[in-house]
Amino acid sequence: MTLVRLYRKPTLVGLFLVTVLAGALVACGSDESPAAGATSTNAPASGTGATPEKPVTLRLGYFPNITHAQPIVGLAQGTFVQELGPNVKLETKTFNAGPSVIEALFAGAIDASYIGPNPAITGHVQSGGKDVRIIAGATSAGALLIVRADSSITKPADFAKKRIATPQLGNTQDVAARAWLQKNGLKDKDHGGNVDVRPIANADALALFIKGELQAAWVPEPWATRLIVEGNGKVFLDERDLWPNGDFVTTHLIVSAKFLAQHPETVEKLLRAHVKTTQWINENPHEAKNVVNDGIKQVTSAALPEAVINGAWRNQKSTCDPIASSLRKSADDAFALGYLGEKKPDLAGIYALDPLNKVLKELGLKEVSK
Repeated sequence: MTLVRLYRKPTLVGLFLVTVLAGALVACGSDESPAAGATSTNAPASGTGATPEKPVTLRLGYFPNITHAQPIVGLAQGTFVQELGPNVKLETKTFNAGPSVIEALFAGAIDASYIGPNPAITGHVQSGGKDVRIIAGATSAGALLIVRADSSITKPADFAKKRIATPQLGNTQDVAARAWLQKNGLKDKDHGGNVDVRPIANADALALFIKGELQAAWVPEPWATRLIVEGNGKVFLDERDLWPNGDFVTTHLIVSAKFLAQHPETVEKLLRAHVKTTQWINENPHEAKNVVNDGIKQVTSAALPEAVINGAWRNQKSTCDPIASSLRKSADDAFALGYLGEKKPDLAGIYALDPLNKVLKELGLKEVSK
């Protein structure tokens, strides 16, 4: 998608409005139109004993990407259907970008989804804090700044007058890149500096990187590893080095506030499936990696090459912790860059972690905090 900038400092809220108008209606304690979807249904069964829960349909979104490992693994192994039980009909839909997820959530087309942090922040702000709730973490880390191996870039100052790609204006990696530049005494051209930060789709960034038309890219996995394997790139900075204990949120699980209020038991079942799948992934990393790659192939018709999946998998971890402190830091950086409007966003109500902590406690796992 080509982004035409009409203002010097576009806001993410403004960009989201354009999207909506154009869119028609680890241990448990990066963001176009939807791609192919899948449906999984567990047939109803007669109840025994207690009054059975009223039948519910849960529409769950996710990306066919390694940073969305839990839904891919949980669907493949049947964990989600098993934990949700016979009275919950599970329908899944895959997406390729965060704004489309938020659009679908607002339109009532999905009830919950795995998504990156900045689209969730934007959705929370756009809805006045009413519609989006983060109920669990999913993936930590998996974002890197890659430079061409033949470049002369060896220190932050060397990025002056260079071209750096990010996946999308105002997305998680775009905000991280611009904030890092400013912390190191540089600014992108949009903010009066001389670093050419270009929001470009990851596939296009790879092609330009290979041609030598980009000197660097701040991207999520598996694109970072693809830049290394296919584009003769090298790691300049692993974003884990910028965060305490190397942890920062890359993907979390959100639900519509309405669905959470109307179907708390179903949300709790979804979280139990999420937690158990996260445990299995961390206990069986090699097998989990292969299951994820098979799942990606089923949706996109192409698995990741072995060198790419192996490298990318090492740079991230699955977790149930939403790592709330990193979300707040990302929101602060986005606001400072002028991407979240004139008023600093209030994220006080964005988390709803009591159901997750209930599940974690039941399973003897450490609870998480806001």
